[in-house]
Order: sequence, then C-alpha cells, then structure tokens
Amino acid sequence: MPTLENYLESNATRFEDELCDFVRIASVSADPNRKGEMVRAAQWVAGQLRSLNFTVEIIPTSGNPLVFAQSPHVPDAPTVLVYGHYDVQPAEPLEKWTTPPFEPAKRDGKLFARGATDDKGQVLSHIKSAEAVIKTQGKLPLNMKFLVEGEEEVGSVGLGEFLKSNAEKLGSDCIVISDGSQFAPGIPAINYGLRGIAYYEIHLQGPNRDLHSGSFGGSITNPANALAKILAGLIDEKGRVTIPGFYDDVVPLTDRERRQFAELPFVEQEYFRNVGVEGAVGEEGYTALERRWARPTFDICGLWSGYQGEGAKTVLPATAGAKISFRLVPNQTPEKIAAGLKRKLAELTPPGIQLEFIAHHGGPGVLVSLESPYIEAAARAIEFAFSRRPVFTREGGSIPIVAKFAEHLKVDILLLGWGQEDDNAHSPNEKFSLDDFHKAIKASAKLWEELAKISGEWRVESGE
Repeated sequence: MPTLENYLESNATRFEDELCDFVRIASVSADPNRKGEMVRAAQWVAGQLRSLNFTVEIIPTSGNPLVFAQSPHVPDAPTVLVYGHYDVQPAEPLEKWTTPPFEPAKRDGKLFARGATDDKGQVLSHIKSAEAVIKTQGKLPLNMKFLVEGEEEVGSVGLGEFLKSNAEKLGSDCIVISDGSQFAPGIPAINYGLRGIAYYEIHLQGPNRDLHSGSFGGSITNPANALAKILAGLIDEKGRVTIPGFYDDVVPLTDRERRQFAELPFVEQEYFRNVGVEGAVGEEGYTALERRWARPTFDICGLWSGYQGEGAKTVLPATAGAKISFRLVPNQTPEKIAAGLKRKLAELTPPGIQLEFIAHHGGPGVLVSLESPYIEAAARAIEFAFSRRPVFTREGGSIPIVAKFAEHLKVDILLLGWGQEDDNAHSPNEKFSLDDFHKAIKASAKLWEELAKISGEWRVESGE
C-alpha cells in the first residue's frame, strides 16, 4: 500500500477536480426553485461516502434531506461524528463575480466558486481524508459518522427536528466541524468556544397619533425620547449591561486564556483601522479580543421612530421601536436574560408609554475545555499538516446548531476551520486556498489516528 503522503500527493489533482464537481451544483437552500439541485448535492455527498463502503442514508426532513453515513464498525474504538452542510448562500449580486459563481475557476492558487469554503471544500476535506486512510491503511482506526445537511444557511430547521429524536443514532465521543477560518494565513486555529445569542424587539406606543411637537412637546411623553433613555439605561458608563442577574452565570476568562489571547499576533489599532474607526469603547478591563470572543454584550441592531423624509418636520411621534441583541457566554441562557430584561424594561418605561416585548431567537454559548484530550489530539494533527502548532481562539458569533449538538449529544465539539477570513463567504468571489484544502485533508487524516488513541476511560468519564 502507498504511504499517506504518497497517496495524498498522487491524488491531489483528482481531489481538486471532485471539489470542482461539487461546487458546480447550485445548491442554494434559500431559493425554492433549486430543490432539484439540493437533492443532487445530497446524492453527490452520499455517493462519495458509499464509495468508501460507508452505510449511507438520505433522510427526508421538513426541508432539504440529510445525508447520514456510518463506517464499518471498529470494536473498542472511539466514534467521531463529522458535521457539515452541502447548501450554499445565494450568489447575487452576480455582476460582482469575476467568473460565474457555479463555474469553478482556479486563480493564484485558489478555487473561486460559491460554496468553495462555505462549506463544500471543508466538508470534502474530511471525506477525502477518510478515503486516504482507508486506501493506505486498509481501514479506519475508529468509527466515523457523517451528518451533512442542506439547510445550514436557512436555519437548520430539519436538522433541529431530527436531533430531538435521534440522539442515540448520532451518538459519538466527539464532533468535528469545519465551517470557519484559521486565525490568519499560515496560522491555523482551534476554536474552542462560541458565544450564544438572545434577540428581541421592543415597540413603544405613546399618543394615539403623531402630534405637533410645539403644541404638545413637554406635556406628552415622546416615545422616541423614551426609547433613547430606555436603551441607554441597559448599559452603564463602564460598558456593563444593567439587566438584573446578567452576569450571575458568566464563566470568567482564565489566566491561561487571557495570556494566550495576549500572545496572538493581533494589533488593536490595525483591527480598528480595518473597519474604518480610530478607536472603540466596550466593557472596561478587557481587550478588544476578550470582549469580542469571551464577554457578553448588548447591541442595538435597529432603530425607528418619527419623521425620516427630507428636510424638517416638527413632529412628536406616536411610536418608536428597536431591535436589540445580546451575545451570551457560557453559562448564560436566553430564558434568564429575557426574564431580567423584562424587569429592567418595566423599570425604565416612563408614564405615557406602553411597551410591547417580542422575543425572536436565541441559543446558549458553547465552550470546550482546553484540557480536553480531543483538543490536544486536534492540535497534534494540525501541527503535522501545517508545520506549526495551532493557536486557540474563541468566536464572537453564534452557530445555533452547534449549541443544539452540545445540548442533545453532550460531547466535546472540535471546531477546526480550514478557511481564511478573507474567503468572501456569503459574498461575491468566494474562494478557498487549494494549499489549505490539501493541508486540511492531511490534518484530518492524522486527526483520525490521534483520536483513536484516546483511552476508553476518558470517553466513559466525559460521557457521564
């Protein structure tokens, strides 16, 4: 049998060709006219896994089908669940693409196509790594399950429904997800934490109609003025949220984490300049990275009230409203935040105003212990392929399906992003470095070997 290195090298062109075949499928989940392409993409993934002697199911859902596959059983070995998605974002605006979005093009060592990095290239890296191990070693050293969905870009509704009643089917010792980025070019990363989210809307009703601000101003509570004071009252001058109990369950950063963040090649002023600002304010006592990744926050996402047309209009508006979000860290919950927020809003709402509270979506954060042997196994695998040890990062955004995995399956989750922040995911000219694609396959192949070494004692303890 060939060595892993030889197999990867001799099949590199074929792997790229197969990725091109995959991204040619216009599996845009937001477009109801693409249902045929969604099925075609699911079948393509299923075919890849069947060719490796996996048992494969294409499972219907209320939306697009799930692809679930299992490798031949390896006794007394751990089980890893690999998650990814075959659906992609809409390609519009089409005129912004240098080459058509579903006609893959190679330029400067990168593959340009919708879905190249989000998430087809990253999913395929794990499938090709399984192939490479099987072809060079005869079999996998552990049990593998693949779960590849077609609705990640539109909320994972079908998968969420499936998870509730199929935890046993998906049972594993850890979950591997590659649907993100490295820290920077040449600096691979393991993301060990995600923030959660709680999103709300508030509507303020004052008088029964817009009023003349001269005739009524000062005698009738102005909803726009009230809204400004209410929102300002949710955060203090030190950048801390004032909701009762908001910080009760926050998991503080450890000294190790703060030290690791400080050692990253990150310059705050460059970060500010990249988004066109000279500086920023936030919670006192924390750096920009700490606030961005590991501290809870409050943000106003939308505001409306009063006259918006050209020129001046002296009006006391009848209504005002805002959309607001809170990014949460473990162990905060949207339910507790909502309860505290309602109490605070009631305190801040002045006479003459009726306030309506609307809860949208929410989900908790996820945090994997840096002491987890799965984290260390992934670090060794990444160093093997990328020739440098990864840095450890957290993500300020939220991936609701990851929180659902943590809730229902209760195992460690490895977030191993192979892309780059400038890959234009969700934007025109999406791309994926072909060098990173091949390194990802190599790292993934090594990962299965490293995970197989983890003792049964740890797996039993962590499962409890």
